[in-house]
Amino acid sequence: MAEPTVTTASPPHVRLENLSAGFADRGVLRQLTVEAPAGKVLAIVGPSGCGKSTVLRCINRLHELDDGAFVSGDVLVGAFSAYAPSADVIALRRRIGMVFQRPTPFVTWSVFDNVAAGIRAQRRTVAPSELEGLVEEALQRAGLWREVVDRLFGSAMVLSGGQQQRLCIARALATQPDVLLLDEPTASLDPMGTQRIEELLYDLRDTVTVIMVTHNMQQAARISDVTAVLLAGRIVECAPTRQLFTTPVDPRTEAYITGRFG
Repeated sequence: MAEPTVTTASPPHVRLENLSAGFADRGVLRQLTVEAPAGKVLAIVGPSGCGKSTVLRCINRLHELDDGAFVSGDVLVGAFSAYAPSADVIALRRRIGMVFQRPTPFVTWSVFDNVAAGIRAQRRTVAPSELEGLVEEALQRAGLWREVVDRLFGSAMVLSGGQQQRLCIARALATQPDVLLLDEPTASLDPMGTQRIEELLYDLRDTVTVIMVTHNMQQAARISDVTAVLLAGRIVECAPTRQLFTTPVDPRTEAYITGRFG
């Protein structure tokens, strides 16, 4: 089967082309075409129920695992077609990390083992010294190393909510993905935890392509390079973030970002 090309020099762009998705009894996404620039942060904003999470699940082909789900169109990760008949779905998911709305550490595992989980799943054998280096690197990238270096082999559940979310980001980064998907990553965090995650995501640009869905427009304005507005399963506008928030073209965008609906 064809596998995504691993590009270590620079992350790939991600492009959704005429993507539609839903379930047997209803459509969720309707002919979306939008691009996340390579090594940048794309924020997808929109009200609850507009299909934001479904977009992410289509990118790494999780949506199709649900009963009655359908997908048409394509997702390009660089030059790799995620929905080509020859596509290796497992290989695709190895190149795409995902972080969910609430922290999801493995509750009975240590901090170290949480981060090492993906590495061990991908590689049958890895030298202990190499594994330790990869775990440290991921924790450093997630801005968590100094806070956990003295308790690597203690339970991950003693960490604060914000630390647990950064641990989940470290776990996703440990496999050195090209793309990082985030589904409302700060929705369950306090302001301090939110700030740390936002600083982390800002610093990750150029090393990984980030696609984040959020209902928090202020957050999108702070950390994204490009913002797309999703309403009722359709992209109504996509533009550089500053431009979209200051001079939106579509009246529906202006109505949404000014709080007149949604």
